[in-house]
Amino acid sequence: MRKFFYSSRNKLDQHFLSDQKIAEKIVKNLSFKDYNTVVEIGPGLGILTTYLLNICDKVFLIEIDEELISFLRNNFPLSKKQIIHKNFLEWSPEEINLKNFALIGNFPYSISSQILFHILKYNQYIPECVGMFQKEVAERIVSHNDKKTYGILSVLVQTFYDVKYLFTVDKNVFFPVPNVMSAVLFLKRKKVEIFNKDLLFKCVKISFNQRRKILKNSLKSFKKKITDFYNLPFLNKRAEQLSVREFLQLTKEIEIRK
Repeated sequence: MRKFFYSSRNKLDQHFLSDQKIAEKIVKNLSFKDYNTVVEIGPGLGILTTYLLNICDKVFLIEIDEELISFLRNNFPLSKKQIIHKNFLEWSPEEINLKNFALIGNFPYSISSQILFHILKYNQYIPECVGMFQKEVAERIVSHNDKKTYGILSVLVQTFYDVKYLFTVDKNVFFPVPNVMSAVLFLKRKKVEIFNKDLLFKCVKISFNQRRKILKNSLKSFKKKITDFYNLPFLNKRAEQLSVREFLQLTKEIEIRK
């Protein structure tokens, strides 16, 4: 019935999970340590929602599609306040006074990177996240320095979260069937002191956007007298050679010398 409901329309580049066992496996990764609320991004037809409601009383759904909102309201015992008709990228947890919650979802491939940046914006409220990503994107997120897949997402996500690659998901368990494989990741928030998050983001993005240059050349825009920290050993490296810890150190050095 659910396949029939949505098989003829796919306006938002969504691919719906149809395997109940995988849905249950995804939900079971939530630990509920230090939180008792879960927000699901893009629930679609509610395959994850069904399992969430079996283990959690405080569930909120964020869905952008109006017809799916109607379907969810008619099929799940949730209040109007719990089913939020909105683009997640424009949503703030402060709108409903949420202070501590986990995120879960089968994220639309086309905006999964944007979803991650939005999560990082509010990471102080989000101790855990379990998400389905395109496999290629998932591999970039968990990648480490000196690998070709290492980049902006790798550094920024790993700065704030410990990331675990849980399992790969075959494309044939979705409808419509996508052209790519998927993977599920688990993010657990780190205790990390970032005194200037905006500066870190800027530093990482500029470094990788000019990844062929060594850092002392790509980061000249940060300071007129870049020579003030030429003695840092990793400034003669390229962005993909720096570890997450070194990017944090670099950001602190830039902040100090401003």
